[in-house]
Amino acid sequence: MILTAPSDCSKKESFRCIRGACGMSRIDETRAFVAVNIAILTVSDTRTLANDTSGDALATMIGEAGHTVFTREIIKDDADALEATFRGWIANPEIDVIISSGGTGVTGRDVTPEALDRVLEKKIEGFGELFRMLSYQKIGTSTIQSRALAGVANGTYIFALPGSTGAVKDAWQDILRWQLDIRHRPCNFVELMPRLKER
Repeated sequence: MILTAPSDCSKKESFRCIRGACGMSRIDETRAFVAVNIAILTVSDTRTLANDTSGDALATMIGEAGHTVFTREIIKDDADALEATFRGWIANPEIDVIISSGGTGVTGRDVTPEALDRVLEKKIEGFGELFRMLSYQKIGTSTIQSRALAGVANGTYIFALPGSTGAVKDAWQDILRWQLDIRHRPCNFVELMPRLKER
């Protein structure tokens, strides 16, 4: 992935509104799109590639957005195995983003947040807050059972989503699709990638 410096804000720019919100989120058509490499992790004791509907949905949406699915795996709900997978992926300089689905609930087998606590260097608190706000509009107070979260480790973004296909679609279509597009204004995660490992 090669990033260029942000365009000069003083220039006259062409914007495409997102859902009519011209005063807020918008796509700057004068910027070139930058594809990122995304690893997909499904956390489940029961799913396989044959019935991993959430992973399939993510892979399809990522491809349609112009990004690359770098790798995809299914791991059981085991904190040690999850930690090892996360650490292996964040050590790979070719992986820009990790998106996991599953294991974010409150049962004894839901351990994705615990595994990520061992790995993350910084948490992006607003991701979980925004996800639950958006989810509340569709499933009401049931969203409180989700421990969706995000953060950064070794210059890699990690987003942990609930395992349902609906939740995965909501997170991608309403948040990640835009934040992983370097043309998104006023800001986005991609333009910050070169600075994630600053000291």
